[in-house]
Amino acid sequence: MKRMIALLFLPICMFGLAACSDSVFGTDARYKLYPTQNMWTFLKLDTETGRIWQVQYSVKGNDTRFEVPLNPGNIAKALKRSQKAGRYALFPTQNMYNFIMLDQIDGDTYQVQWGNEENRMLMQISK
Repeated sequence: MKRMIALLFLPICMFGLAACSDSVFGTDARYKLYPTQNMWTFLKLDTETGRIWQVQYSVKGNDTRFEVPLNPGNIAKALKRSQKAGRYALFPTQNMYNFIMLDQIDGDTYQVQWGNEENRMLMQISK
């Protein structure tokens, strides 16, 4: 009987934790981390301005950890218009180095590419 109660109680607790995490880190979060297919690399998105950083962690030491901007000159229009947390979102593509960034207010799309220094970029797809 105790085991049955525990099994019924567990899903309720898990649902509560998921609901709590959505309210704290949901769509209104200013910054979000997106995993890539490379286990050491994430993309950090400022959902308000469209700025993106390539974040790499390491277990080998500080020399191989870094955070660099993908779009230092930032072409995202939110810098000139209304800024709102949750405005931008990233979507992975079949190519592990490319994501599509969507402006969820205007519908503009951008190609985001992470990688070595010469391969990093952000280019607008729609105008």
